[in-house]
Amino acid sequence: MNNGLLAVIPARGGSKALPGKNIRPLGGLPLIAHSILMAKMCPEIDRVLVSTDDEKIADVAKTFGADVPFLRPKALAQDETPMWPVLQHVLEHVTTQEGKEYNSLLLLDPTSPGRFPEDIRKALQKLDQNVQTTGVIGVSQPEFNPIWHCVVEKEGWMEPLIRGGGIYGRRQDVPTVYRINASLYIWRSSFVRSCHGNWLEQGKYLLCEIPESRAIHIDTIHEFERTELLLKNNLISFPWMERK
Repeated sequence: MNNGLLAVIPARGGSKALPGKNIRPLGGLPLIAHSILMAKMCPEIDRVLVSTDDEKIADVAKTFGADVPFLRPKALAQDETPMWPVLQHVLEHVTTQEGKEYNSLLLLDPTSPGRFPEDIRKALQKLDQNVQTTGVIGVSQPEFNPIWHCVVEKEGWMEPLIRGGGIYGRRQDVPTVYRINASLYIWRSSFVRSCHGNWLEQGKYLLCEIPESRAIHIDTIHEFERTELLLKNNLISFPWMERK
């Protein structure tokens, strides 16, 4: 059975930087619920699936309407586990255990709750309209252009991160750069299954720009408290919270 877009929300239970972060309340909702509710607002998404190794996270995800058809194997829930095999495991499960196929896969990191349904729609349109592209990646323009960033070499000397950046004397002359902000990733499922190397280097991507003000990423208590403060003071707002 062929379907359209599968949204996958990965949520490991063993965070060390901020224990329990995926179900920690943010604006009165568990953090993971923001990604689930956003996805449920998108008619383009055929299914919202959470991949977790944690029963508490699974219960919360189900409460807010996500599918949790399995608990992720411990081998795929370690600190050093990359995301790519987790996504491949999801596709393998839905194919072999459920007999379902999805044309494309949307990765929604629960620690990046600032993307909106219109962002998903725009990214999916780009994927559908460009048959040569492997996927579409959420990006934003950073506050500080890395062309003037530096590194410290092993001898202790400061060196430019990007050679040749010194030719730009004014900020206005610097080329626009984008950072991958973890807000959304859409790939063709066939690529996810077949790629076993560096997905970024092996694929051909288009960008989906999201305002830096919504390019939120929460990994520490400081980032959590900052986002909570922005919500309380109406400096940011999430449309799905209006439906609570």
